[in-house]
Amino acid sequence: MSIGPLARIFLVSCAAGLGVLAAASYAPLAAQAQKQAPSPKPAPSPKPTPSQNQSQGPSPNPAPSPGQGLGLTGSNDNRPLDVEAEQGIEWQQDKQVYIARGNARATRGNATLYGDTLIAHYRPVPPDRAKPPDPGSLTGSTEIYRIEADGNVRLKTETQTVFGDHGVYDLDSATAIVTGKHLRLVTPRDVVTARDSLEWYDNKQIAVARGDALSVRDDAKRLAGDVLTAQVIKPADGPSRISRIDAQGHVVVTTINEIARGATGVYNVDSGIATLAGGVTITRGDNEMRGQYGVVDLNKNVSRLLSSPPGDPTRRAPVQGLVIPRGQTKPPAPPKPAPAQ
Repeated sequence: MSIGPLARIFLVSCAAGLGVLAAASYAPLAAQAQKQAPSPKPAPSPKPTPSQNQSQGPSPNPAPSPGQGLGLTGSNDNRPLDVEAEQGIEWQQDKQVYIARGNARATRGNATLYGDTLIAHYRPVPPDRAKPPDPGSLTGSTEIYRIEADGNVRLKTETQTVFGDHGVYDLDSATAIVTGKHLRLVTPRDVVTARDSLEWYDNKQIAVARGDALSVRDDAKRLAGDVLTAQVIKPADGPSRISRIDAQGHVVVTTINEIARGATGVYNVDSGIATLAGGVTITRGDNEMRGQYGVVDLNKNVSRLLSSPPGDPTRRAPVQGLVIPRGQTKPPAPPKPAPAQ
């Protein structure tokens, strides 16, 4: 079954999952469908009132929903999933998928997933959770458990947008993974980029950037590492925000006048303090200090280098410093040995 250009379907909740309530298109599609082979007419069902339409479908401008993560994940979410596509929506009943092509988008609440092609996988609801089909239902009690996006992928909410080439959203595990070139996550204050993947774990409220990951705040404070893991909190009076970033492997913290490096790092976003551990170096101009533990205040541009974490009585290697005299760009070379007689 195919629904032609400018197609739209609503996937709304059943008693225990998501079911297909209606499939609709714009006027050109309706005219085209009437010219094609007729199909058996379903039994008439009561027409919903305008107020019912508003309750079943998403509003054009959804109200803010603080602390909802990325918004599309979660199989127990009863909000409707609204899918639109310019080139049509195909329903493959044997494979139990819907395929939306051409500037496709899927919206639930305040989150919208965009892509050249969207594929929604569905399955029957288990008998213990199923309910009798709703009037006008196409498939009865079913639920969407996986959505795939290909080409010009964007996942947009009120506070952030994720960009990539391919996205997979698993509603059972409430996870989302975006891959491709030029991966980035953009918020009003932060930009996070990665080479391999951007991942979201809704149950844990954790975002992970893998492969040459970089987080930039206010175009000035930079934290880089092989893997960055951001913890998100849900304030009662506002939207979700990043509270802490853990960095693993080749960690680099950059301020206006310093570069700090270490094996691991933790950045407290609220305080602006980053702590580094493992072979730490702090470089300012040509001067460099070395130790095992460093603290960098990105708000005040103040850094400290320690031989061990505060409160740790273990004796470690002492802190070392290399200070280059003003006017020199590198340490003086040792004198050459006298020529052999």
